[in-house]
Amino acid sequence: MNTGKVPDSIRTTNLIGIKAGLTRTDFLEIWMVVVHDRIFARSWGLAEKSWYNCFLENPQGQISCDGNIYDIEAIIPSDIHDLTDEINDAYLTKYNSDHNIRYSKAIIRKEHISRTMEIIIKDL
Repeated sequence: MNTGKVPDSIRTTNLIGIKAGLTRTDFLEIWMVVVHDRIFARSWGLAEKSWYNCFLENPQGQISCDGNIYDIEAIIPSDIHDLTDEINDAYLTKYNSDHNIRYSKAIIRKEHISRTMEIIIKDL
């Protein structure tokens, strides 16, 4: 399976399925963006059982993109602060429709920025 096409798919797909950890059975559809060919996601929900918090406990999971399922690892990258402005811009650019713009403006706020993870596709 060619995982190199995943960033291209994420650039053009609004909702990507994600499973955090190894015990979840269903994919949750979330927003993801690509910056420098790296995949990022921010948690909208601030709940204790959110996908973000699950990944903090166990970084293994999966994404569903273009009909394929990929094993992933979710990390907080060491250069996240250097990329924050570009990630914000990516959200505002990708999710700029009339329906989404109010949510994209919200997801670039401090409480959501602090819940940003990089999604790393594992080699299959």
